[in-house]
Amino acid sequence: MKKIPVMFGLAFGILLTLFNDPTHADTLSDIKKTGVLKVCLEPAYMPFEITNKRGEIVGFDPDIAALMVQQLGVKLELISTAWDGIIPALLTDKCDIIMSGMTITKERSQTIDFSQPYMVIGQTVLLRKDLAGKIKSYKDLNTPQYKIASKLGTTGEIAAKKYLSKAHYSSFETEQEALMEVVNGKADAFIYDSPYNAVAIGQHGADKLVFLDKPFTEEPLGWGVRKGNPEFMKWLNGFLTKMKKEGAYDQLYQKWFKNTDWLKDVQ
Repeated sequence: MKKIPVMFGLAFGILLTLFNDPTHADTLSDIKKTGVLKVCLEPAYMPFEITNKRGEIVGFDPDIAALMVQQLGVKLELISTAWDGIIPALLTDKCDIIMSGMTITKERSQTIDFSQPYMVIGQTVLLRKDLAGKIKSYKDLNTPQYKIASKLGTTGEIAAKKYLSKAHYSSFETEQEALMEVVNGKADAFIYDSPYNAVAIGQHGADKLVFLDKPFTEEPLGWGVRKGNPEFMKWLNGFLTKMKKEGAYDQLYQKWFKNTDWLKDVQ
């Protein structure tokens, strides 16, 4: 038996280690092997994900995730994750995918990969009621006399700083905290995603808020996965296409975005 040259043996050993290392396997094969799809999401972004009265995480994204596991033949595990730690959680294998209404941005795409967009939204404005008629566009808020608020680390914050740089800006850990600043008269406007604001005005009433519902940004939302998972990405994009073609997507959209019956179970 001939001896394998030292360098060749070393290289072969490294390759063998890589192929046997589960961290280098495609996430899709890992999901099928473990029998569980682990989803990171922050349940504070209605109607995408929110906690109901029984402590269950419900919403548009969890319902889509439920359809995913039916297709995959595995179980679903929803992992409540703080927004500022949601990408680190994915990168450290605490979950397989982020499904939390995340906007696809160049900065995030340097760290993780995104599926094809499953929805396009934009930033909108919720105003104090007494500013009705005086503020007709987000542009009217771009002056030092106004105080605006949004959630820390979101595209709402990015838009507020970019388009309303002259206004006094404050960031908050949650959407609810930022919104209540406006409801309680401590801030003049809340800058945030159109789906959330559409529901929020229904919660707090038109007697307290004015909704400037025309988005002033265009933001595609996607599901985030770790880089180097072509098979998982292919499956996700195929699943999205199939879901839209067969009508399941439209059914869930009607349930969460065109109907507010679900609010009774979360308030």
